[in-house]
Amino acid sequence: MAPAIMLAADAPRLSSANTGFMLICSALVMLMTPALAFFYGGMVRVKSTLNMLMMSFISLGIVTILWVLYGFSLAFGNGNSLIGYNADWIGLSDIGLTELWDGYTIPVFVFMVFQLMFAILTPALISGALADRVKFSAWALFVALWATLVYLPVAHWVWASDGWAFKLGVIDFAGGTAVHINAGAAALGVILVIGKRVGFKRDPMRPHSLPLVMLGAGLLWFGWFGFNAGSWLGNDDGVGALMFVNTQVATAAAMLAWLGYEKIRHGACTTLGAASGAVAGLVAITPAGGAVSPLGAIAVGAIAGVACAAAVGLKFRFGYDDSLDVVGVHLVGGILGSLLVGFFATGKGQSTATGVFYGDHGFDQLWKQCAGVFAVLAYSLVASAVLAFLLDKTLGMRVTEDEEISGIDQAEHAETAYDFSGAGGGVAGTAAAALAAAQTRKVDA
Repeated sequence: MAPAIMLAADAPRLSSANTGFMLICSALVMLMTPALAFFYGGMVRVKSTLNMLMMSFISLGIVTILWVLYGFSLAFGNGNSLIGYNADWIGLSDIGLTELWDGYTIPVFVFMVFQLMFAILTPALISGALADRVKFSAWALFVALWATLVYLPVAHWVWASDGWAFKLGVIDFAGGTAVHINAGAAALGVILVIGKRVGFKRDPMRPHSLPLVMLGAGLLWFGWFGFNAGSWLGNDDGVGALMFVNTQVATAAAMLAWLGYEKIRHGACTTLGAASGAVAGLVAITPAGGAVSPLGAIAVGAIAGVACAAAVGLKFRFGYDDSLDVVGVHLVGGILGSLLVGFFATGKGQSTATGVFYGDHGFDQLWKQCAGVFAVLAYSLVASAVLAFLLDKTLGMRVTEDEEISGIDQAEHAETAYDFSGAGGGVAGTAAAALAAAQTRKVDA
C-alpha cells in the first residue's frame, strides 16, 4: 500500500505533555530493576542476599552502555525482518534533540531511553532462577552477551516496524514475548546447563525476608504502570489509559486467584503468595492489556494467578532448580498473557483484531499469537543454553561447592548483608548480651 500524502500542517509536532509523560514512565520502568532486586533479594537465604541484589543491579550498568553503543540501533533501526541497523544511532551520534520518533509526538531520545529501561530489566529477570550458585563475573559477561545476541533481535522482531512478528500482526503491547517469555525461556535454558543448587529438595531454602519481598512487589506494581501505560507512547486516544486500568485490574485478580489456590491447596494465604500472584498478573496483562476490556483483564489475571501458582511446583516434579520461580511466573505468565489475546481481544483497543470470543469468533489472531510465542520461546531457550554452556566450559559459571555452602556473598563480594556480630547487633548480639548478663548474675550469686 502506498503511503498516504501528509500535508505539512498534518505532520506530527513535538508534544510537551507526551514527552513529559514518557520521561516519567521511563523513570518508573528504571525503578523496576531495583524493585526486582528487593523482590528477589528477600526470597533468597541470608548468605545470598547481596549477590542477588547485585545480579539485578549490574544490568543497569552493562546494558546502558551497550544500548548507547549499538543496542538501540540493532533493536529499532531499519534493517530486515530479523535485526535492525542505523549507522546514525551507533553511539547515539547523530540524533537531533527535537527529532521525532517515527510519526509520534515524542523525541527519538525519549523513545530510546524508555526502551533502554526495558532492555535493562529483561536480563535481570533471568537472575532469579540462578540464585546461590553463579559466579558474578560470569553472570556479568552473560548479561552482555545475552542482551546482544538474544534480547536485541527479539525486540526487533516484536516491536520494530520491519520485524517479522510485528509485520505478521503479533500483539505484544509491552513485552509478553520480548521481555517475559524471552527471560523465562532463557532462565530455563541456563539452569538446565548449570544444574541444581547444593541441597536442592533436601535443605530448607525459605525466603529470609518476606517484608523485603513485599516491598519489592509493591514497587514493581507501581513501576509497572509506566512499563505498560507508557508503551503506547502517549495517550491521545485513550489506549494508554485503558492499559493503565487493565494493569491494576488484572494484577488484583491474579493476586486473589493465587491466594485462593493457596488456601484450597495448602490451607493458608501467604504473603509470598500475594506478592507472587501480583507479579504473575502484571506479567500476564503486559502483552494483552491494550487489546482486552477490563472484564477481559479480570479473566487474564485470574487464569494467570491459578496457572502460575500451579506451575511453580513443577520444578520439584521435573527436577530443574528454578530458584525463585522465574519459569513458573514469567515464562508461564508471559505465554498465557500472549495467547489469551487470541481469545479476549475486543477489536476496540490498540487494534481492530478480535479474539475467539469477539467479532467473527475466528482463530486468526490466536494463530498469530502462537507463532510469536513459540518462536521467541524456542530461540531464547536454545540460544541461552548455548551461551551458558560456552561460558561454563571456558570461564566456569558456578562457584565452588564450598563457596556455595558457606555463602556466595562472602565468596563473590567480600561482604555480608547483615552484621550480627557484637552487642546490639541483631540476634547474635542479643544472645551475647543475654549470656554476659547470666554470667554476671552467677558471679554475684
